[in-house]
Amino acid sequence: MTDLAELIGVLDAAYPPRLAESWDSVGLVCGDPAQEVTKVVFAVDATAAVVDEAIGWGAQALVVHHPLLLRGVDTVAADTPKGALLHRLIRSGCALFSAHTNADSADPGVSDALAAAVGLTVTGPLDPKPLASVDKWVIQVPQTHTASLMSALFTAGAGTIGDYREAAWYTAGTGQFLPIAGANPAIGAIGTVETVTEDAVEVVAPPTSRLAVLAALRAAHPYEEPAYHVTERAPLPSSLGIGRIGELPQPETLREFTARVGVGLPRTVWGVRAAGDPERVIERVAVCGGAGDSYLDKAIRAGVDAYLTSDLRHHPVDEHLRRGGPALIDAAHWATEFPWCGQAEQFVNIALPAVRTRVSTLRTDPWTVSG
Repeated sequence: MTDLAELIGVLDAAYPPRLAESWDSVGLVCGDPAQEVTKVVFAVDATAAVVDEAIGWGAQALVVHHPLLLRGVDTVAADTPKGALLHRLIRSGCALFSAHTNADSADPGVSDALAAAVGLTVTGPLDPKPLASVDKWVIQVPQTHTASLMSALFTAGAGTIGDYREAAWYTAGTGQFLPIAGANPAIGAIGTVETVTEDAVEVVAPPTSRLAVLAALRAAHPYEEPAYHVTERAPLPSSLGIGRIGELPQPETLREFTARVGVGLPRTVWGVRAAGDPERVIERVAVCGGAGDSYLDKAIRAGVDAYLTSDLRHHPVDEHLRRGGPALIDAAHWATEFPWCGQAEQFVNIALPAVRTRVSTLRTDPWTVSG
């Protein structure tokens, strides 16, 4: 039997909640983690029609990209639009789960799915998140206490590198010191230079463990004044982050690439439109699923030929083109994020093969009429 907690575990592994922006609301909205799950529906939005579809199919979970409850929520009363949906889901035994900006920054994530849909080979993120900070500790300790010191450091949270624990490097050397008046040396005497065979122990630890590691070091070290130093690794880019940069199989014009986007994404009333010289040659492309006008400067700095996103506005586009920025392709918000549904479904299919899944094909883009 697969329960909701297992489904959540799969989704959180694919789209870690720690990647979500501080203002976002991701994860389980309603549902019992102990409930059995046999059917899951994936969609961009939890609209009334999508909820009807999930309940009608007998799904025990609806996984969406956009959070139903995000800003200014102070009631989920059944006589409010969103409250009514939640009450229907709860009464029908269907959980609601969202993966939003954590899915945007994951690798792979929303923009990877968008890039694949339009035939791009991804080379990296548009706005990379830095690797997590890490401290490197180097401690000199008499060889008689190396093992006990390392044990204390590991217990305090040091020595973890990825899926490895108790990782350390130590090398032998000779330590020297001269105790002066007021010292209480564990080895040697006041006024006499002492040399000791020591190990230089090197471990890494998260910055959040600094106080714990320091306390463990002082408690386990035989000296009243241990010799140590701590350095923090410089920020390094990672494969995580908002947006993606990719390359086309071969160069094509902006007109041709815009047509490619129109074929690769689901059709909407909004359609696909481009800004720039229709004959401009396009090869390197930045993409950002969802609203991406806040990354126009990033696209310029990336030196790409075109930037595909959604919700672009007149004045930012005009200013961007005046600055000589890359060509812009604007598609419907929903359409640029819809490919993610299939990606999320695939993660669940691989991890939980007994669970039946489907991607809702209902178009939740709000625009319904074109002139």
